[in-house]
Amino acid sequence: MRILIVEDEWEVATLIKTGLEEYDFVAVIAGDAKEAQQKLAESEFDIVILDVNLPVISGFDLCRMIRNRFENLPILMLTAFGSTDSKLDGFDAGADDYLVKPFEFRELVARLRALTRRNSAHPAEPAILRIADLELNQQSKTVKRGNQKLSLTARELALLEFFLKNQNKALSRNEIIEQVWDLNFDTGTNVVDVYVNYLRKKIDKDFPVKLIHTLSGIGYIMQATDD
Repeated sequence: MRILIVEDEWEVATLIKTGLEEYDFVAVIAGDAKEAQQKLAESEFDIVILDVNLPVISGFDLCRMIRNRFENLPILMLTAFGSTDSKLDGFDAGADDYLVKPFEFRELVARLRALTRRNSAHPAEPAILRIADLELNQQSKTVKRGNQKLSLTARELALLEFFLKNQNKALSRNEIIEQVWDLNFDTGTNVVDVYVNYLRKKIDKDFPVKLIHTLSGIGYIMQATDD
């Protein structure tokens, strides 16, 4: 596994690099966004570990740049900012996972392996996922309901895709966050509820047939029912 570490604090970056190499990973360090973009252009990487607090260009902005160019490259944000708002900013920027400093190195390695397993598994799937009059084109990443095109963020698209692939199935918040965010569930965060509400406003609010339903004490389910 080739890993790009984007971290401006050299001692921290070196510690991470040394630790990863003990697990037989190949780790390369970039000290800022410009160097990271250069290394990504020159070599292929399996995953990016990205610090938020970078000079000149923030980790959030760099994450967006990487995601626009490398759609399927896993990005793990590693940062001291652990608030729900900071996590939401990271996910909105296109991050796949978010680990807060200080952390146990074994957890970092486990998350990296989980991200690469998920990224390497690409079973054949239909290009378009449907329920009622809603469609998600997995190739173009476009969504429409009836004749109306809907604009979704990358994280909302990922959440919708997970719901569509699990129609009529009760989904716990734990399942959702593990599959959509690749996180170990943290009962202290309401990130799932926040994003479900975002998604509902876009795909359900103005339509008579509701698709996302709350299951008290369980989580959510996607099924087509009249309001």
